[in-house]
Amino acid sequence: MTTEPEVLLEEKGAAGIITLNRPKALNALNLAMVREILPRLRAWAKDPAITRVIIKGAGEKAFCAGGDVRSIYDLGLSGRAEEALGFFREEYVLNDYIGSFPKPYVALIDGICMGGGFGLSAHGAHRVAGDRYLFAMPEVNIGLFPDVGGTHVLPRLPGAFGVFLALTGTRIRAAEAHACGLATDVVPSAAFPALEEALVAGGDVERILAEHRIDPGPGTFASRADFIADTFGRPDVPAILAALDDAAVAGGEHGEFAAATAREVRLRSPTSLCIAMEQMRRGRALDLGACLKLELRVVTRVMAGHDFYEGVRAVLVDRDNAPKWQPSKLEEVDSAVIAAHFDPIPNELELLAPGA
Repeated sequence: MTTEPEVLLEEKGAAGIITLNRPKALNALNLAMVREILPRLRAWAKDPAITRVIIKGAGEKAFCAGGDVRSIYDLGLSGRAEEALGFFREEYVLNDYIGSFPKPYVALIDGICMGGGFGLSAHGAHRVAGDRYLFAMPEVNIGLFPDVGGTHVLPRLPGAFGVFLALTGTRIRAAEAHACGLATDVVPSAAFPALEEALVAGGDVERILAEHRIDPGPGTFASRADFIADTFGRPDVPAILAALDDAAVAGGEHGEFAAATAREVRLRSPTSLCIAMEQMRRGRALDLGACLKLELRVVTRVMAGHDFYEGVRAVLVDRDNAPKWQPSKLEEVDSAVIAAHFDPIPNELELLAPGA
C-alpha cells in the first residue's frame, strides 16, 4: 500500500513547483511539509535553471486551510508544548524566507486559504486568486491570533481592513482580496492550467500574469469601506465595539452590519482580540522578520495559557461552539498581561541570513 507524499516538489521547464498534497485534509500544513519545502526553496534560489516558483494546492477545495491545529492542540495537552512550538518556529522561518525569496514566487490560490496557507502565499510577490478563492484569518475564534506574518501584512491593508479581518475572522472572496491587496491578480479557475503552462514555459512573469488576469469588480465590502475604516481605525477593541454599537443604534445603511459584526466580535476570545489589536499596533513599524519574532513570543505564551485549548476543544474537538474563555469579558483583560505576551523569550526566533 503506497502513501501519497504530503507535498510534491517538481521542476518543470523554468519553474520549481510546490504542490500541497493533502486534499482530504484541505492541504493543512504540518511540520514534515515545512521541512520539505524550505530546503527545496533554498536550492531553487541558487539554481539558474529555475527562474520562478509556483505553489498550489491539490484538489478543488483548498489551497491550504491552515496549520495542523489539532496536532498542536494534542501535543500541548500531553505536556509536549515545546514540540508544538517547534512547528511554529520552523513555519515562521519558512514564512520569512518566502518574503525574501529572490525570484518570482507565484501562489495559485483557487480554494480555501487560511492561517498557514496565508503564511505560504501572502509574503510572495504574486498572489493569484481563482473563482474558488476563500480567505480568512479566523484564529481569534479558537483562542489564537493571526500569526504567520499577520502582524506584518494585516496592519498594512488600506482602510483598517486588516484590523477588521483580524478581529472578526470574516471570510472574503477574490474581489475583496484584490481590492485590499491580499491578491495581486484574479484569474478565472478555468484559466489556471494555461497560466501555469505559460509560467513553466518561461518569459516575463508579470507579462504572463497580465495576459491572464481579469478585473473582478469592486467586491462586496466596497460600499462599507469608509465605515470599516472609521470603526476599525479606533485605537482599541472597546472603542471599536462602541463605534459599532453606536452605528447599530443609529440604524441607516450600516446599522444591521454593525450590529452583526459587534455580535461576532463579542463571541471571540477577549484575550485573543486584545493580542490581535496589539499586533496591529506594533506591526506597522516592523519588517516581516521582526513581526515573526514577535509572533513566536506571543504563541509561546498562548500555548502556556487557557484559551487556545478551550477554543480548539469547542470548535474542532467537541464542536459545541461554546467556549468558556478566561477571562470571559473584554473589560476583565489586563493590559499588562497582554503586553507581557510580546516580551522577549529565552530562545528567540532565529531567521536565515539573506541569501542563505
